[in-house]
Amino acid sequence: MNKIKILVTGGLGYIGSHTVVELINSGFEPIIVDDLSNSELFILDNIYKVSGQKPKFYKSDICDINSLKSIFEENKDLKACIHFAAKKAVGESMEKPLLYYRENLVSLLNVLDLMKEYKIHNFVFSSSATVYGEPEHLPVQETFPIKKALSSYGSTKQMAEDILEKVAATRWLNALALRYFNPVGAHLSGLLGELPKGIPSNLMPFITQTAIGIREVLTIFGKDYNTPDGTCIRDYIHVVDLAKAHVYACNFLLNGKGNLPYDVFNIGTGEGYSVLDMVETFERVNKVKLKYKFGERRNGDVASIYASSQKANEILGWKTELSLDDMVKDSWNWEKNYRNQ
Repeated sequence: MNKIKILVTGGLGYIGSHTVVELINSGFEPIIVDDLSNSELFILDNIYKVSGQKPKFYKSDICDINSLKSIFEENKDLKACIHFAAKKAVGESMEKPLLYYRENLVSLLNVLDLMKEYKIHNFVFSSSATVYGEPEHLPVQETFPIKKALSSYGSTKQMAEDILEKVAATRWLNALALRYFNPVGAHLSGLLGELPKGIPSNLMPFITQTAIGIREVLTIFGKDYNTPDGTCIRDYIHVVDLAKAHVYACNFLLNGKGNLPYDVFNIGTGEGYSVLDMVETFERVNKVKLKYKFGERRNGDVASIYASSQKANEILGWKTELSLDDMVKDSWNWEKNYRNQ
């Protein structure tokens, strides 16, 4: 029996690689496209070590539509696409807005153009909680109004969702946008994890790199937010739970369960933890002492945000299984394993 083929753009990245493994575990055949701008080729071998299968891989910049078209031409039996490939650093997006608008939107348009040409109708989009801006109420629900984005990165996600809604309204595309909160953690094997190039923009790799001695000190951006301890509150979700949400989304689309051509789902735990909560949990679980200091607030950061994931629980049948303790333990295991390779 032939396996269902799913194109995964950015499939060697942090979330993409974990999703590829979960797709394989669920009986799908993922086809990976990645330009390696924020990922490493050895992850392909590690996917094989973890899953027992080595997916077909194309090194390609999906902003180059001719290169991308050749991939669609070679894989005419694709049934769906999961679209991760995008620039994703909030801080960098404020410094280089044109780069973010070009990369994140042209790539999406190219994928959609070719999906239409090759009659591929199912699309799962990697969106973000940043689309909500600074929420007035918590937890955040999908019905909340979309406010003006605080960052260029968030703006590209809002625009992308708007594009998908309008395209899906023409009835050839069925699309789900998964609005992630804050992915952390790593694969239990220690072979897959977050691997930022340069100075990390996300909290967890900065914590692990500080713990292992690559960074001298962890800088916590802001200690005067209107939160119990003055630091930002986020909904941290284990990357394996997040990866599984994409499998649920694909099954939902492929089985024709949706009543709408386009829908959105929050993907989070529903729990908010502060930066200091994360630091203290990391120290407690891993028995490691972190050196940290407080810095100025970072442009584009909201004070507090966490999800209501009730809609994803009820409609997709997905729910989180892993705890904050699991997240910090697996992240530290990945960091140590990677540095000792």
